[in-house]
Amino acid sequence: MSDTGFPVENKPKKRKVPLSWVWVASLALLSAVFAFASVPGVIAQVRDGAAVASGQREAENIQRNRRYAAILQQVFDFIQRNYVDEVDPRVIFEGAMTGIFEALGDPYSAFLPESEMRGLNDTTQGTFGGVGLFISQPARSGPPYVEVSSPIEGTPGWRAGINPGDLIISIDGEPTDRLTMDEVLSRLRGHPGTDVNLIIRRGERLEFPVTLTRAIIEVPTVRHAMIGDIGYLNLTTFTPMTANRAAEAIAYFRANNYQGLILDLRNNFGGLLNAAIDVASLFLDGGVVVRTRSRIQSENQVFMTRRPAVVAQDIPVIVLINRGSASASEIVAGALKDRGRALLVGETTFGKGSVQQVYPLGNAGFRLTTARYVTPNNAVIDGIGIPPDRMVRLPDFTEAEAGELNRLINDNRIPVFVRNNPNATTAQRDAFARTLVAEYALDITLIRRLVRNEQNRATGNVIPDPEYDIQLQEAVNILRSGDFQYLLQSAKTLQALQEELLRVREEEAAAS
Repeated sequence: MSDTGFPVENKPKKRKVPLSWVWVASLALLSAVFAFASVPGVIAQVRDGAAVASGQREAENIQRNRRYAAILQQVFDFIQRNYVDEVDPRVIFEGAMTGIFEALGDPYSAFLPESEMRGLNDTTQGTFGGVGLFISQPARSGPPYVEVSSPIEGTPGWRAGINPGDLIISIDGEPTDRLTMDEVLSRLRGHPGTDVNLIIRRGERLEFPVTLTRAIIEVPTVRHAMIGDIGYLNLTTFTPMTANRAAEAIAYFRANNYQGLILDLRNNFGGLLNAAIDVASLFLDGGVVVRTRSRIQSENQVFMTRRPAVVAQDIPVIVLINRGSASASEIVAGALKDRGRALLVGETTFGKGSVQQVYPLGNAGFRLTTARYVTPNNAVIDGIGIPPDRMVRLPDFTEAEAGELNRLINDNRIPVFVRNNPNATTAQRDAFARTLVAEYALDITLIRRLVRNEQNRATGNVIPDPEYDIQLQEAVNILRSGDFQYLLQSAKTLQALQEELLRVREEEAAAS
């Protein structure tokens, strides 16, 4: 008899499981079943919680943004009421806008006052109403009159016989030494068909009046010529007309039975994305031209060719690039490189691989970086640039040489010589170069190149001399030596190895 009052059976004793363990096991099983059954609900709760948290953060950001905007408005009003002098509100607005974009630390996002917005529109639209004169306001002794850098061929200024180096003394009776460059530009530009009256000074004493009738001016972006049996195509920027003008140049090459093509993108600062895609399409037989990456989903895009190729695939193509090749020119160079369509010669490009959208604000506006470009093989351009397949560097200057070169440029000796001798022969240029070597501690080859480049600029000659242009010289030598296909295949192999190495490193980084 047990102490409970119940009889004890005479059976083999079994090991008893403590009641507490039974409860623990039961609760664990039930918890597991409940947890399994409630997984979707838990996930939903987590998602709902994340959504709530995200919504809270968004609401907090909105409140914070409104608070800062209100502070800006209060400061604006306070300055208007209390500053010692009356201030034009436009001045405060433009200063504030400039500061906002400078705070981003992005050199490509910026406020655009009216003058810059107008200049940007001229480039992006490709045409404007004017007289067709590139002008500058160089530092010189005497009144700071406006100087004609060069007339655009076929424009009113060119047809009137205005020359590089001519000074514009007055515009519609108003002396230009009292005007800013923006004011000069606004007076020269206007509705096509209207007249503008200029006084031109040529040399020391000759002055004469010129009446020009404004016309639609197309920004010149394409220059072309034949170097023997090689087509030379130079693009200075990318506007809506660039691809069509380039296609016309290629038709000219084809009519002259070209056997190779040099696409010169050196010092091409960029332009329109659409124009870059259309130019790349002239060389590529379908496929990807460029991609964009952004935190904004709608800005992640893939851009394909948009027109049939007009350069036959058996025509070897060399692209010339340098540190001045940026943005749209890097897109074209990167596409032709990654697609194995061209060999790149020169120096690594600038590395401006970011996308800017331009937004108007009345007559002013701003541009904002919204994405970054990557090449068809996903190589990042921004801050890195496109490397050449064949590196050809221009000589670097020592500090002493840079000082001498700066002195030569400031003395304006070469432009004066070219102005006085526009058709100087090689012997005359060499004789002048020797006189400069005696006065400036510079290499005579450099001076010869500077003189010839200035003569080309002044006369509108589109072809740099291979004798003075070592990058162009290398491109011509490759095309004529028969080594193009070998070098192109070597470049493809090297690029494939680099991409594989990058892939392995990314996998190792992800695994670690």
